[in-house]
Amino acid sequence: MNPISVRKMNRQDIEQVLIIETHCFAIPWTKGAFEKELKENKLARYVVAEVNENVVAYGGMWLIIDEGHITNIAVHPEYQGQKIGKEIVLGLMEVAKEANLLRLTLEVRKSNLIAQQLYRGMGFIISGIRPGYYHDNGEDAIIMWKDL
Repeated sequence: MNPISVRKMNRQDIEQVLIIETHCFAIPWTKGAFEKELKENKLARYVVAEVNENVVAYGGMWLIIDEGHITNIAVHPEYQGQKIGKEIVLGLMEVAKEANLLRLTLEVRKSNLIAQQLYRGMGFIISGIRPGYYHDNGEDAIIMWKDL
């Protein structure tokens, strides 16, 4: 496997991130949504993972007081199963530590057992359920937390 590098996301990455979005989500974010996050949302932090200078995954979070709320993580289907999702989470954890955050939280689909296993393996603990959280199909979200 080729080396993976994780870095902060910039506006030039948006086109490649949109390709990942359309492969991974029933209701993908728009170009405008990402531009707004990067340009206007002072609380937002995003990272991308590159393989051979191609963006193959990304993750984002919002810094809220002393907590990081992970908003989205996605890995292009051709690169899933190669521990790139773990690298994205580690990249977000590094950003969180630089910002002196104390905890991280996220929601994950109840059916996404692979992601849940990844998060548990990285020290996230299930703390609750958000019923009907996902708009596309009304699926419940599992709420997970990790102390840093």
